[in-house]
Amino acid sequence: MGEISLKLVNVEIPEGSNIILGQSHFIKTVEDIHETIAEAVPGAKFGLAFCEASGPCLVRRSGTEPVLEDVAVKTAQEIGAGHSFVLYTKNFFPVNVLNRIKNVSEVCHIFCATANPLQVIVAETDKGRGILGIIDGSSPKGIETDQDIKDRKDLLRKIGYKVK
Repeated sequence: MGEISLKLVNVEIPEGSNIILGQSHFIKTVEDIHETIAEAVPGAKFGLAFCEASGPCLVRRSGTEPVLEDVAVKTAQEIGAGHSFVLYTKNFFPVNVLNRIKNVSEVCHIFCATANPLQVIVAETDKGRGILGIIDGSSPKGIETDQDIKDRKDLLRKIGYKVK
């Protein structure tokens, strides 16, 4: 039986951007996710990287924003888990594309979609690496008050996700 080691990867999230971290199973992931985002959000700014798990085992990449594409490649290399993908978004929220990405035929799983501080728990064996889970943001500090409920509802209306 082989050995297993655990690694904690601290993920960089550039200011004003979000990340979607997921698992897929096929080389055409890069093109399909790119096309899905372009269709859903015309003018979308994003960077995408996919860790190929067989053949040449390359980090495949695409995007519309070179800086985000570079950060996606760097993050994908640090995580290094086969068939994982990293998508950074800038001028839209993950909620605008999340269900569409989930419906891309080769996407198996979404680990997270966030702008919070993010850590990825990675297991490594002699075969490669896999994502065990994620730490997304901070633990709860309390229960929302009536004022917190009002503030939450006001924010959603202010940013256009709820109507008055």
